[in-house]
Amino acid sequence: MELHAIATRAVALLKEKGLTVATAESCTGGMIAAAITDVAGASRVFGTGVVSYSCDCKMKLLGVSAATLDGLGAVCAATAAQMAEGVRRVGDAAVGVSVTGEAGPIAAENHPVGTVFIGYADENGVITEEHHFEGDRAAIRRQAAEAVLALLVRRLEGVTAC
Repeated sequence: MELHAIATRAVALLKEKGLTVATAESCTGGMIAAAITDVAGASRVFGTGVVSYSCDCKMKLLGVSAATLDGLGAVCAATAAQMAEGVRRVGDAAVGVSVTGEAGPIAAENHPVGTVFIGYADENGVITEEHHFEGDRAAIRRQAAEAVLALLVRRLEGVTAC
């Protein structure tokens, strides 16, 4: 599904359920927040988006632990989980979603380009997914943003299997 269509569905579901969402983005650089806010009426369900490109920002703004970043790195499930939990808290939102990964063209950490971890946090806990996307930097970033919004939609629709 195309990015705008997924964002439109996510906003509709959030409105229907009376929930809010906050986003924490690294490799997508704000694409998810932009897609959500492109939807008319998104201000009812979206209030906070954090682009946490640096590890320092991930720690200071989102509460990602130094132990996680030093031990596992920025591109891992634990970082995605802590980003989602952190932005949910910082944004005082019902749901927090996150993304961190290697968009390329050269990998900064010990992962192939296209490796992306996404997170979803709500009052029931946090889940993460690992993805391996192909294409150039723009394609990987777009696919990552779509994956985060698709996860959000699945969870809001009550689909728990990932």
